[in-house]
Amino acid sequence: MNSKETAKRAVKFNYPGRIPLLFAINLDKSDIVNIPVVRHFMGENGSHSEWGFEWETLNGDLTMGQPKEQIIKTFDDLSSVKVPDLNDIKRFDKTREMMALYGTDKYYKANFVLSGFSIISTLRGFSQAMEDIYLERESFERLCDIVFDWECELIKLLPEYGFSAVGLADDWGTQNNLFISPELWREIFKPRYKKQISLAHSLGLDVYMHSCGYIYDIIGDLVEIDLDILNPGQPDINGVERMGKEFGGKICFACPVSYQTTGITGSHEDIECQITSYVQHLGCFNGGLIGIIPEDSASLGISKEAFEYMEKLYRKF
Repeated sequence: MNSKETAKRAVKFNYPGRIPLLFAINLDKSDIVNIPVVRHFMGENGSHSEWGFEWETLNGDLTMGQPKEQIIKTFDDLSSVKVPDLNDIKRFDKTREMMALYGTDKYYKANFVLSGFSIISTLRGFSQAMEDIYLERESFERLCDIVFDWECELIKLLPEYGFSAVGLADDWGTQNNLFISPELWREIFKPRYKKQISLAHSLGLDVYMHSCGYIYDIIGDLVEIDLDILNPGQPDINGVERMGKEFGGKICFACPVSYQTTGITGSHEDIECQITSYVQHLGCFNGGLIGIIPEDSASLGISKEAFEYMEKLYRKF
């Protein structure tokens, strides 16, 4: 089986034969290839997003940075929000370039880089957006519709370019809780994600979602609305064994070794223990597991040796 077939079989629990891998840099090795279709790092210094905000970093910081200032200062500004141009002829230049380079055998994921609430909280400011949910609910939901509806229109453009999946990225957790109550999340966001997922499926696309933090309380909801692949940024703080017991075989998990703890300070034995737990609890359903090797994460302090050992172990399985 080629990379595309292996990944599809893992996502659909159909005996992939091995664990497909997602590399950040070494795309020749990667079964799954991310191609950005929303441009968040434009300009000479890569500091501007096509959503209008500017990234600010400090003293050579290697992270993506933080939005320099809010774009929507009051909800009176909603009518003047400039959404990215869907007809921009350069949007899919990178897509054509990468697909020509890596061929038809890869599982290509249209990477939104950031999506949903992550976009809303950059436009409005995170603290302000959190207040808006409670104090300006109607206006906040209007902003949600602007962002989510634009993303739906972009999803409609993807099939003609040969993508296998849509890649959403929307962090929802602190280290031990969701940002908002599960009930409020279900009222505001669940229907909007469901609309996106249903649209993607109608077009023959799988849906992948990255979400950092503690998100266990809404994984069942994501299963219910038919999300195909979930990348919990920190699988360990969500409980690998209990995720397997509750959701194994119902959703495919894409897992890195923890890039807060084990990947940075863990021994080879610690890394092996973590990957083994993914295989035993999440990947034992005739598929259901994708291994992530995020080797672009220089800001995380993970050594090249650790990345190479992660790859070696995933390939062992």
